[in-house]
Amino acid sequence: MSEQNMVKILDGGMGGELIKRGHAQRSGLWSAQALLDAPAAVVQLHREYIDAGADIITTNTYSTVPSYLEKGGLAHRFAELTAQAAGLAREAASGSDVLVAGALPPLSESYRPDLVPQDEVARPLYAELAAALEPFVDLFFCETMSCARESFNAASAAIQAGSRGRQQPVYVSWTLDDEPGTGLRSCESIADAVAALSDLEIAGFLVNCARPECIAIALSDLRKVTGVPIGCYANRMESVPEGWTLDNEIRIAYRDDLSAALFSQWGRRSVAAGASIVGGCCGIGPSDIAALSRAIR
Repeated sequence: MSEQNMVKILDGGMGGELIKRGHAQRSGLWSAQALLDAPAAVVQLHREYIDAGADIITTNTYSTVPSYLEKGGLAHRFAELTAQAAGLAREAASGSDVLVAGALPPLSESYRPDLVPQDEVARPLYAELAAALEPFVDLFFCETMSCARESFNAASAAIQAGSRGRQQPVYVSWTLDDEPGTGLRSCESIADAVAALSDLEIAGFLVNCARPECIAIALSDLRKVTGVPIGCYANRMESVPEGWTLDNEIRIAYRDDLSAALFSQWGRRSVAAGASIVGGCCGIGPSDIAALSRAIR
């Protein structure tokens, strides 16, 4: 079997696509709004990614955390909405060999290691999120983690959730500083982040929601310090401005130079660098994943 045929293709972004289609808004509940108003649209988007060539789809649970849901007075429903989103992904994948990844996201803001909750707050929340996902998913993605401590708390909960009967593989994916080669957004190195999780059984390490130029270096760094599978899913965003939060007035621009063809070239370069899991994040849609799938396969 060729190396290309062994590569697993991930889906692309959910929140941005749902916003483009009128089923969510940038502020407030973000992608969780679609679970309330348009669950069929979530299933449809999952299926579009499958049709585009995705081998793995990710649950629409990036904003089913209390910090997002409390903006609509729905924080008490976080476990219910997380399970609903996982069930929709399982519905979309039904009848296929596509795997469903349960997304465990940051509990506060993305890209902000300074806002990561304390362990005594984070661990029970991650435990409830993982328990809600567990009946529906084939694996877990602890994604867009901005520091090693955040990823340890998420991964520990995912591992413990699987111990009740079946053990789904747990993958950790870090978001990277916008300056290539400088490691995580916490300024921790890739090597230090991997070492911080050495006591956990991690199935693979990825980097996501980062510029392709940063990912290329990070994959090289990962390959040097781990023997487990590595992967990536790049975004189409410009650098994250200092002080950004989802609801404030600071905006993150999308790149106009990263065409589907160029995105696919970066995907091929990632495979050449050792990635066996490749996909897209914010700003990457079904047409981009289709182009990536064609380019790799």
